[in-house]
Amino acid sequence: MGRTLVELFYDVVSPYSWLGFEVLCRYQHIWNIDLRLRPAFLGGVMQATGNKPPALLPKRGEYMLKDMKRMAKYYQVPINISALDLQHILGSSTLGAMRFITAVDMTQPQYVEPLSREFWIRFLSQVAKKAGLSSELTQKLLEMISTPAVKNRLRETTEEAMKYGAFGMPAVVAHYNGEPHLFFGSDRIELLGSIIGEKWLGPVPSVPSPKM
Repeated sequence: MGRTLVELFYDVVSPYSWLGFEVLCRYQHIWNIDLRLRPAFLGGVMQATGNKPPALLPKRGEYMLKDMKRMAKYYQVPINISALDLQHILGSSTLGAMRFITAVDMTQPQYVEPLSREFWIRFLSQVAKKAGLSSELTQKLLEMISTPAVKNRLRETTEEAMKYGAFGMPAVVAHYNGEPHLFFGSDRIELLGSIIGEKWLGPVPSVPSPKM
């Protein structure tokens, strides 16, 4: 049986996207899947679908803070967020950040995974250097942010996510048996595994040793 293409549409503004990102990055070495990271713009999805950030509702925002702490511990992802951080995130636009990651995806795709991770960890603070990009390459990528090619690529990826039915992020699309299967949220990866015939081994699976 061929490998299943699994696409992860994500935005670094979303803590739940980080959870799904890390778990899928772990399982790409265990499951028979080809993981494709698809940086997109959550703000564009929310506006086009009429969706609203759940934390805008005070009670739901309180719940999200508690939920993220539990999820971070369970998935072993270092999310440490306060109510003030949450308000800052809600008031931030990641358009520039997602264009930067898109430029990397177009020119240096091997850096997309570590760069995205650093954005979540540091949110624009020395992320490119920490991810291993040279200062010269970083400067070239920054110059690409305002180019039509990068803008169009990010818009097209965002529109593609919505074509699959995405209304928020993370949105995971598994191409299985000739059709796309959309899963929303970081807590649907176990279900994804059951659909494509792969075994869920918990949030931090052990990578099997290579056979001699």
